[in-house]
Amino acid sequence: MSAEIVLLLVGVVLLLVAIGDSIKINGANLGLMNFKFRIILGVIGVMLVIFGGYYFGLVNLQSQIEQVSKGNIKEIKGEVETVEIISPLANDAVKCRILTMGVYPEGHDKDIWVVLKPSDGKYYPQSDDTNTSYKRNGEWQVITRFGGDKDEAYDIIVYETDTQASQYFSTTIEIWKKALNFPGLEIEELPSGAIEVDRITVSLADNCRGVF
Repeated sequence: MSAEIVLLLVGVVLLLVAIGDSIKINGANLGLMNFKFRIILGVIGVMLVIFGGYYFGLVNLQSQIEQVSKGNIKEIKGEVETVEIISPLANDAVKCRILTMGVYPEGHDKDIWVVLKPSDGKYYPQSDDTNTSYKRNGEWQVITRFGGDKDEAYDIIVYETDTQASQYFSTTIEIWKKALNFPGLEIEELPSGAIEVDRITVSLADNCRGVF
């Protein structure tokens, strides 16, 4: 359960407690707390509901209006033999939200994950609504979100994953989203079923701190 939903629920509970104690039964209220304390609980409840509702709406609005950019695209000639990135290109300066795209060979049956490695040395798996990269007709893509400083270097790493590794990345992202905290993974935390198949380095064209 996300933090904003918890705030909403706590606020509603406090309001119900404050209102419930003032309800008269057989001509008398419950009298479990004095009037001033009920007012304080009610005010806190209202504030939590307003703050939680505003924050919940803001987070959801951001996800709805998120826009991504497309970078330079590598031209592929001949038969595709390996999973690789075709956009962006190595050493490109990229926007804060981009569509990382690539290709995969015929018959490829593993999940494809894009993982970012910024200057802090940690690893950040990327996903959109499908969690794993979207695959179709020999091409894959995933929304890639950067959060660093202008000119900061990032490795964009592509992994092939088995079922267990894919589930690990999906669960990790879900936990981060609920906590609204994205601490990254240490290298020893990467699942053994994730095999690196391509890597490029790009830099940020803008300051992306605080962009979510």
